[in-house]
Amino acid sequence: MSLKGKFEITASKTAQDGTVFEILELQELKGYWNTFAAERLYFANKAGMKAKVVRIRLNNSKIRLEPGALYFMQGNLEMKTSSGGGMMKGLLRKTLTGETFFVNEISGTGDVYLEPTFGHYFLHEIGGLEGGVIVDKGYFFAGSGDLDISIAKQKKISAGFFGGKGFFQTKISGIGIAVVLSPVPLDEVEIMDLSGGKLSVDGTFAFMRSESVEFAVQKSSKSWFSTSVSGEGLLHTYSGSGRVWVAPTQSIYEMLTYVPAGMGGAGGRGGGGGGGDDDDGDYDYDDGDDD
Repeated sequence: MSLKGKFEITASKTAQDGTVFEILELQELKGYWNTFAAERLYFANKAGMKAKVVRIRLNNSKIRLEPGALYFMQGNLEMKTSSGGGMMKGLLRKTLTGETFFVNEISGTGDVYLEPTFGHYFLHEIGGLEGGVIVDKGYFFAGSGDLDISIAKQKKISAGFFGGKGFFQTKISGIGIAVVLSPVPLDEVEIMDLSGGKLSVDGTFAFMRSESVEFAVQKSSKSWFSTSVSGEGLLHTYSGSGRVWVAPTQSIYEMLTYVPAGMGGAGGRGGGGGGGDDDDGDYDYDDGDDD
């Protein structure tokens, strides 16, 4: 099936085994028979929302998908369901990270199309000098067949209790291409290169990091008294060498989603990536210089 002329390819990456991952974007949805849906579609188009489809082109290769991600496929392809590395590994992934117990594996030659969405996805190359990445629960969508999807335990107890991400997150390692969810449009994502410094975030909107980066929750000031009166409370801190993917506009979209009047609550605090009433969406970068 050809989507030429209907969709624009906005991103493309090729894995070492020849599998091509593409993000296709439809410039405008033009109509619907239901008037209520047409009204919503009108405002979606006015807001610049684009329908997207992930297309994966296999060439005698293999991919893995989260259950429910498949839209349709065409070619000499075979799909099977597995625990993604053994029963115990699947059980741990399901119990500790909330990811699905089973994964779908598709092999052969042909095209695979994933569920269309208004959401945002990007293609990330796993491996090389950076190694793997750690993402929030549910952020892995699909990837090359050689990728390993496992659990990453929080090294700091405070991060598990107060970090808003739980004691376990999802780790993507190996060599290949991963399709990863982004909570905001890609041009609003900030990729922070720590280079031995420290990143402090007031909220949970840092959604992906290099596996070499350590995550902790710390006081915003040196003393508990200063922390309690500063209005900032506890901060999420990222340290080490590597990168952190930050969505600073996430809190704005969450306020628009949950506040009936749209911007009615935009002047107040709250909603910083799900971090609670004290999250105002601010983040601060420390380059490691004590001055």
